[in-house]
Formats: sequence, C-alpha cells, structure tokens
Amino acid sequence: MLLLLLLLLLLLQLLLLPQQILLLLLLLQLPLLLQLLLLLLLLLLHLLLLLQQLLLLLLLVVLVLLLHCYCYCYYHHS
Repeated sequence: MLLLLLLLLLLLQLLLLPQQILLLLLLLQLPLLLQLLLLLLLLLLHLLLLLQQLLLLLLLVVLVLLLHCYCYCYYHHS
C-alpha cells in the first residue's frame, strides 16, 4: 500500500508544481484513505486544467479555420 502511495506521489511529482508537492508532503500526516482521495482530487484537477488548455487550443484552431474560410470566400466572390 505504501509502495502504491509512493508511486502515486512520483506520478504527481511529474505533473504538479513544487508548491503542490510540499502540500502533499504535509498531507502525509493524514489517514491513508484520505491521502489517496486527496491525491486523486489533485490529479483530477490537473487533468481538468489540461483539458481546458486543449479546449482553448481547439477553439483557436476553429477560429483560424473560420477566418480562413471567410477570407477565401470573400476574395473569390469579389
């Protein structure tokens, strides 16, 4: 169980900022189940932030494509 927790911590270290790692080390004083729940919550939060960035990127791509189509139509019809 401890090994699993250490693996999770390692995984989170790759994903999270140093401040959050310090927070996690403070959380190690809490009961194991609570630790795991909090780790999962942080991981979920991180994934949501990544998703948000991906959605913004997608939105940007769509806007560029729309602009391109608009310009294309505008120049070909004038």
